[in-house]
Amino acid sequence: MNILIKSAIIVDQSNAKLHLKKRDLLIQNGIIKQIAAEIKPEATFKTIRYPNLHVSLGWLDTGVSFGEPGFEERETLENGLRVAAMSGFTDIILNPDTQPIPDNNSAISYLKNASRNTATKIHPLGALSVNSNGIDLAELYDMSKAGAIGFYDYKKPLTNANLLKIALQYTQGFKGKVFSFPMDNSIRGKGVVNEGEVSTKLGLKGIPNLAEELQIMRDLFILEYTGGELFIPTISTARSVEIIANAKKRGLNVHCSVSIHNLLYSDKVLEDFDSVYKVMPPLRTDKDNKALLKGLKDKTIDFITSDHKPLTIDEKRIEFDNADYGSIGLESTFGILNRLLGMEMAIKFLTKGRQYFNIKENLIATDKIANLCLFDPHAEHILTSEQSISSSKNSMTFGEKLVGKIYGVIANNKTNLT
Repeated sequence: MNILIKSAIIVDQSNAKLHLKKRDLLIQNGIIKQIAAEIKPEATFKTIRYPNLHVSLGWLDTGVSFGEPGFEERETLENGLRVAAMSGFTDIILNPDTQPIPDNNSAISYLKNASRNTATKIHPLGALSVNSNGIDLAELYDMSKAGAIGFYDYKKPLTNANLLKIALQYTQGFKGKVFSFPMDNSIRGKGVVNEGEVSTKLGLKGIPNLAEELQIMRDLFILEYTGGELFIPTISTARSVEIIANAKKRGLNVHCSVSIHNLLYSDKVLEDFDSVYKVMPPLRTDKDNKALLKGLKDKTIDFITSDHKPLTIDEKRIEFDNADYGSIGLESTFGILNRLLGMEMAIKFLTKGRQYFNIKENLIATDKIANLCLFDPHAEHILTSEQSISSSKNSMTFGEKLVGKIYGVIANNKTNLT
């Protein structure tokens, strides 16, 4: 297939010659063959034009859940990948929260193969422990060979410190990445929201910041002892940012992410007991949000994730204490980040994970594979439940003003465009 993209402003901060320059791009059989000020269309070309068209490297989300296998009523892999593509993502790191839990090489192979012929690629995480039960280490090396990009007992704290120690030691032989969710359940107790003025006012049991920070301190002490690579997903407190910043200064190989909703909302939105705002980690305070944004800008926090988690009405629209944790967020991620950080910084965080996770197609250049997101960074709109193409509708950002419109992606020699 020959594709000619006309009059696109290229957003690529790694290439000063092309960054923010308007160019035509010719793609042949999935490869960028020419980039020039003007390329004349030919009969064999499929010509693509959009208003205020911008093009960047395809975006990566470091923490996405769907449902299949096991929870297809939440989201299928096929439709989930479509949602990701139409949200600008050419690559997603898929959480291991399906049924059965992917804790062996055949499960990883199944997930990898599911995106073989789609524009958006799945990069699966394997479970760190067998059935994510936190007792026995899973088949980490075999899963790595099958394509697992890291190992994570999704949203389950590792209560067994020795298991984390062994995992960090063992994975060094093949450069595996160990994920550890930052929560000490003995401190959390039965808490469901952030511990503070709002939880007291609403009569809801709170989760103190200490529950997150204590677990991070423990994990970093273990990392300092063992070496290896530790990834701490979705931090949420100001003190967590400080702790990780100090660990990085000491030379520890630690990386972390933050959920986009922990940048946008505080626990004040809970005052109507709307369970759509029930997430894990919980929404914290305005002070925490400001510290998280500062942590992004000073490079303490490495990645931003949508923390996309589809849930059915039966799982979400029930009494607050019994509602499940999670919100979908792929479709609104760029519109929120663009509003909070501006286009260039938003694109930086949406693409920088490619190098860390060794995901190829890191350049917009001739003779490189086309892995592109097409978008307009200025168009404003409001996403509604009716407009969303996600199977589940549990989004806390429905009704929010989004800045930026996604036209779709060209990747994996496929197009998925509006």
